[in-house]
Amino acid sequence: MVITCLDMEGVVVPEIWIAFSEASGIPELRRTTRDEPDYDKLMRWRLGILKERGLRLPDVQRVIATIDPLPGAREFLDELRGFAEVIILSDTFTEFARPLIEKLGRPTLFCNSLTVAPDGTITGYNMRCAQSKLTTVKALQSIGFETVAAGDSYNDLGMIRAGKAGFLFRSTPRIIADNPDLPHFEEYRDLLEAIRAQCC
Repeated sequence: MVITCLDMEGVVVPEIWIAFSEASGIPELRRTTRDEPDYDKLMRWRLGILKERGLRLPDVQRVIATIDPLPGAREFLDELRGFAEVIILSDTFTEFARPLIEKLGRPTLFCNSLTVAPDGTITGYNMRCAQSKLTTVKALQSIGFETVAAGDSYNDLGMIRAGKAGFLFRSTPRIIADNPDLPHFEEYRDLLEAIRAQCC
């Protein structure tokens, strides 16, 4: 049996931090895992900016509530789940993801969590496990599943390369150039058919 593992931001929903950057007028927050491979460094930097600006979890959540899935993403997931098991593996946080997952038809999501003070200040973050995407894929394989994966960022490459097949989706020119052996797609229809060929 094959399980499809998908990244969330940039694949089925817009980048949350970019949306928040635009809404808050803080251009520095546009930086994502497409730009910075070191996730811990990136998150500590983000949380430092929030602290400096006096921004709290509810400020971020108000913006997230206005974000819609990428055009065609809900239909893509609905069709994909018609012939494959699907898990979204994301480095986002449950406190951010809930409204987006509802808009996507409640697919299974494995992600991380935030540490939040009583006043709503985000004081830290908690990774579900080290290298969570790759670790999850390997765990699924250890109990008899094959995996197919797709993502757009540096932190997706481990899970993409570890499975039966892996694909880049709407990635950056640099990541595509650095990984010329990985098929890459820009349209959901093409990604869907590539996954279908591995599952059926």
